Amino acid sequence: MKKTISFKGTNITIEDKVNVGDVFPNFKATNKDLSDFNLEDYRGKVLVINAFPSVDTGVCAVQTTRFNQEIKNYDNAVVITVSKDLPFALGRFCADKGVDNAVTVSDYKYRDFENQAGLLIEELGLLARAVFVVDTEGVVRYKELCEEVGNEPDFEKALEEVKNLSAR
Repeated sequence: MKKTISFKGTNITIEDKVNVGDVFPNFKATNKDLSDFNLEDYRGKVLVINAFPSVDTGVCAVQTTRFNQEIKNYDNAVVITVSKDLPFALGRFCADKGVDNAVTVSDYKYRDFENQAGLLIEELGLLARAVFVVDTEGVVRYKELCEEVGNEPDFEKALEEVKNLSAR
């Protein structure tokens, strides 16, 4: 479904395809080392799927480092960050910021994330900011699509859902 959100106060259009209760679709992306990533490899774990425009912006950097830091508190949870950044930029960012608990992947090559999950900002060719928490069966239990791309997600709500799912 097409949806209007904003970027710096200007209306933009995205395709919003995944909702709470849906099985999060499998997607193929590119890891920092240029190898292929497949979401299916992480089924059976609680997932935080963390989408954003670029790690080279302040809010995206905070989003990546915060989830990277918080996820280490949960044995059966994984953070997967997805952007259109090139794998080289993701590798540099992760090395500079000590991001070693999150799996960072790029949708630049296959565009499978944008095709399966949506979130492509039509006017910019970047992904919108969204957080999904997915249970061990692959079902979305929490979703936040930031109505203004420049706003931070609600970390506490997402992490509370991770805590609840991890306790099961």
